[in-house]
Amino acid sequence: MFILNRSRLKLSSIKHLRRLTTSNPRRIEDEGDWFYSSEWWDDNGNTVFRSVSDKGNGVVSVVASHSSRPNESQWYKTENWLGQRYAELRPRSEQNVSFRILGYQWRTLRFNDDTRQSTAKVMTAYNESDPGSIFLMQQAHCLAVPYLKSMISAGLTSLSCNCDMLSSVYGKTSMKVLCIGHGGGSLPLFLACKIPGAMIDIVEIDPVVISASTQAMGFPSYSIMRKHGERSHSKPNLIEKVIWNDIHKRLFLYEADAEKFITESSNIYDMVFVDAYDGDDIFPRKLWDPDSIFLKALGERVHPEHGTVVVNLHSDIDIVGESLLPMGKYVSQVCKAYKKVLLDDFESISGLAFTVHAPWVCNASLVVSRGFRNGTCDTVLNTLISKSLEVENTLNLPFSCLQYIKRGLMFVD
Repeated sequence: MFILNRSRLKLSSIKHLRRLTTSNPRRIEDEGDWFYSSEWWDDNGNTVFRSVSDKGNGVVSVVASHSSRPNESQWYKTENWLGQRYAELRPRSEQNVSFRILGYQWRTLRFNDDTRQSTAKVMTAYNESDPGSIFLMQQAHCLAVPYLKSMISAGLTSLSCNCDMLSSVYGKTSMKVLCIGHGGGSLPLFLACKIPGAMIDIVEIDPVVISASTQAMGFPSYSIMRKHGERSHSKPNLIEKVIWNDIHKRLFLYEADAEKFITESSNIYDMVFVDAYDGDDIFPRKLWDPDSIFLKALGERVHPEHGTVVVNLHSDIDIVGESLLPMGKYVSQVCKAYKKVLLDDFESISGLAFTVHAPWVCNASLVVSRGFRNGTCDTVLNTLISKSLEVENTLNLPFSCLQYIKRGLMFVD
């Protein structure tokens, strides 16, 4: 979730800022670039999902807006790929199945018609022989919100400093990832797409949010788990097999309370992402209090040698002009709590904690990463910069990882 309640960026202001940053014409490779934010930021879209939550999120809705990319002239490439995938799965089929794309949309998950929780790009298509077979596919490569790019850039860069992430990228070894808070599912889907070795548990307390992501935002429904560890669907349907190419088999979406899940889990996680604000834009205290059951249990579930935890934080002080986000009292408390419980309380564990600021929105990413040995701030910073370039190239990221690493980096004392 990215903050809007206290310091709203007006659409006109966004367009002005974009003009300042794009004075020289250039081709934007990243379909999730902030340049396209005006397509989904305003309130002119159509509501395609709406339901009331009893988990503190109020009215949960999904609003659809037109996306200008990919251009319609390029749709045939994906249509051909869908046909090829179908033929691979049904090689003996006598029917030559063709697919047609209806269009691409931004789909924004909102709480109480005000807070934009997350935004994803979604493709709508159908089987030409069955016009009623309309399906949605979230575009896993596209991250529309800057704070997600910040969390991924900072988290993967830190992790790669202390472990061989390449073997997971090539699918040779598994990487255990936990996402606390689901939203539209962009972050776990992006990781599953980019890292074939990633096995991703997702914990979401609100069933309405899960329904919104799978019914209206193109997140694979096969990922939904039952309480006893079984999948809600015994096997994926044919269309999910076609569009996801087994990516959905590495996603495990649980409807559960984060504290209960982590205390009952026996997994050791290489990475943990925490993004769990509710409909009132509140980060529950039990998820950051240094004496909480959750945080103490999390300390036992993170890999002792390289485990990395990334937390999305909202500024508790309003933006002033275009300056970097100030570090307020609340954000400082959260940072110190995570560093204390994940690092300082373990005598045998070394590591570091730092924050970076996401551009355009009032968010900061807190990173607490185990495995870093004693070194000067300059040494650590140089290592992070070097690794960020490596991560960007290895994963073929559509955005600059370094841009998010060096933006307002501050070490937590």
